[in-house]
Amino acid sequence: MSLGQKSQPGKPEEDLQAQGEAPGLVDVQVPTAEEQEATSSSSTLITGTLEEVPAAELPSPPEIPQGASSSLIVTDTPLGSQSSEGSSTNEVEGPSTSPDPAPMESLLWEALDEKVDELVGFLLCKYQIKEPVTKAEMLESVIKNYSNYFPMIFSKASEYMQVVFGIEVKEVDPAGHIYFLVTCLGLSYDGLLGDDQSTPKTGLLITVLGMIVVKGICVPEEAIWEGLSEMGLYVGMERSIYGELRKLLTQDWVQEKYLDYRQVPGSDPARYEFLWGPRALAETSYVKVLEHVARVGARVPIPYPSQPN
Repeated sequence: MSLGQKSQPGKPEEDLQAQGEAPGLVDVQVPTAEEQEATSSSSTLITGTLEEVPAAELPSPPEIPQGASSSLIVTDTPLGSQSSEGSSTNEVEGPSTSPDPAPMESLLWEALDEKVDELVGFLLCKYQIKEPVTKAEMLESVIKNYSNYFPMIFSKASEYMQVVFGIEVKEVDPAGHIYFLVTCLGLSYDGLLGDDQSTPKTGLLITVLGMIVVKGICVPEEAIWEGLSEMGLYVGMERSIYGELRKLLTQDWVQEKYLDYRQVPGSDPARYEFLWGPRALAETSYVKVLEHVARVGARVPIPYPSQPN
């Protein structure tokens, strides 16, 4: 607040003079030129205009009443422009009342993360019932008041669908913003078989196929279990969105002919290894899987969920 803006607007000059005569306040005498120079560094600024207060009756700064605003600035000189030769500018300033932007930003990101989770669930439902999805549906059913952030939310949800569930959100009508949900790499396996038929498992299948290619076509099962454990997936987990991992890899996917699980020839005691099954070889190729794994690996890592929500 400048000197021309008083904390108590419209106060008569007589009241200011009376303050100078009140008990406990000391009149200030006009100093000589030498005294002004000697004491210029400790001069005191008063709320009110200089014309309203006679030099001989300047009171000491009044105390700020309890409950009154404590953020006023008693100066008519812009910050950073004070003279280096003379007077200093005193400020009566209390704690800032402006909101801290950090918690606000944190709350926004939490809300956006929730919207990503909600959209993933919505897209999974559409995949399970084999229905296309439109941008208008996503905005109305999920995004709602966060429509300005739709591109980011949709991008993150689509990436999660591809990496974790092996489902591509493919736009088939750009004008109408209509999308189909299809399995990656053209695999015919919908990933809804096994213990938990509500969670697509194509993403994990592609990951295992990629491990086999990278590690040498015929891969000891111990190497596959170790690779999955690095992703937070363990054999014997009590709760997993993929069900029981050993059964899924050694029985379900073997029956689907995507994997071949066999004893290592001549091993004693018996050891086992994984290979691609005939269905995997027919529907995709080593090169396509490696390209997919490279694309996924170049992105920010997405942790595999270890249990249902």
